[in-house]
Amino acid sequence: MTEAARLLAAAREAAAHAHAPYSRFAVGAAVLLTDGTIVTGCNFENASYGLSLCAETVAIATANAQGRLGDVVAVGVIGGMMDETGRATGDAPVRPCGRCRQVLNEAAQMGGRDLPIYCGGAQGDRVEEYRLTDLLPDAFGPADLGHAPPRLQD
Repeated sequence: MTEAARLLAAAREAAAHAHAPYSRFAVGAAVLLTDGTIVTGCNFENASYGLSLCAETVAIATANAQGRLGDVVAVGVIGGMMDETGRATGDAPVRPCGRCRQVLNEAAQMGGRDLPIYCGGAQGDRVEEYRLTDLLPDAFGPADLGHAPPRLQD
């Protein structure tokens, strides 16, 4: 199984736990760490919409809580509208929102990597692959605040 397939499968499993009663749009994210561990997250909405958490942010925060922020090497994201059973549906790839791109950039710069981001739909085989720098060119990050990241790696 390819890296993209592993991450998207884990993201689909995570999306099954999304708390999305308002948007009815479930998102799952999976983050691959340097040792092969996969950390997942799903979106968690709140009645006060601004307090909602995106799946990618949850996954990155979980990696950070484990002391592994600089160990992120790849990310998979899926999403889709929830059906009547709460299962995410659709095959159109979902991409990280702007806020999530910035959060992913923090992990990328702390690890000195230009992360591959695999985007898929809740169902289906269509996958889009990007580098984080393609999704967020000229990003503001730790280096802009005097925290020089290590040399970029692929």
